[in-house]
Amino acid sequence: MDNKENEKYIIHCQNEFDPLQQVIVVPPDYMKITTVINETQAYYATENIDIKKATEQHDFFVKTLEDNDVEVISLPAKPNLNEQVFTRDIGFTLHDTLFAANMDRDIRKEETILLKKWLRDKQLDYTSFSNTSIEGGDVILDNNRIWIGLSQRTNQAAIDYLCEQFPHLEVTAVPLQEDILHLDCVFNILEGAQALIYRDGMSEAAYQMMKEHYTLIEVTKEEQFSMAPNILSIGDKKVISLPENKRVNHLLKELGYHIIEVPFSEIIKSGGSFRCCTLPLYRKKSS
Repeated sequence: MDNKENEKYIIHCQNEFDPLQQVIVVPPDYMKITTVINETQAYYATENIDIKKATEQHDFFVKTLEDNDVEVISLPAKPNLNEQVFTRDIGFTLHDTLFAANMDRDIRKEETILLKKWLRDKQLDYTSFSNTSIEGGDVILDNNRIWIGLSQRTNQAAIDYLCEQFPHLEVTAVPLQEDILHLDCVFNILEGAQALIYRDGMSEAAYQMMKEHYTLIEVTKEEQFSMAPNILSIGDKKVISLPENKRVNHLLKELGYHIIEVPFSEIIKSGGSFRCCTLPLYRKKSS
């Protein structure tokens, strides 16, 4: 591969809100609820996914990103990978290092294999995990403070490994309630030390710890069900959010955020929203 091709990719993310420049997505071409893994999927399992509608919504989401100067890298979907749209889980960028996740469920392991192949084809360095489980939906970045959900998908050994690799960062485990899949389903950081949170999704000790660091915007159980915390910040206080989450969107507007409402009702039937459907490679550090 030509070195010029390699140079167009930059690996750097240090928080959840600097201007998003490059991101990996996968279209929901074969999206389907099979083995139910969360409360949302259980609710929609019989109805399942309208792939045509999901694809239209995902296309609009991608166009919204591109209209806001984000380079969107779309990897091909495979018929046997029905949760491939959730690219956040297969990896994460932690400052200048790209990690390929180690997926807990066998049905999703091939997704990481495909990511690694793409990275090798582009001659991009990455770090793997072995003998432990971690998924990117559990990793929330706030500059030198890293929050990691201790969940059914991410274990303590993986968190210990990151502590060893980044001794200069404050890496903190956040124990999640058993019915919560990933940390980003109940917690997300915004600019200005503000954060969306669903209090009942984590341990009380973790909630109190969050309260020490952030002005918390609390969401209800109903809003958590519709993935209100799983917004995507794309920089300059611009936030992509579901139109259904009217109260949360209104609160964010009052705090000075520009809310870009994007329909995503078909995608969230599987228990993930905008953050879940994006794997950021590069966020440009704000001046």
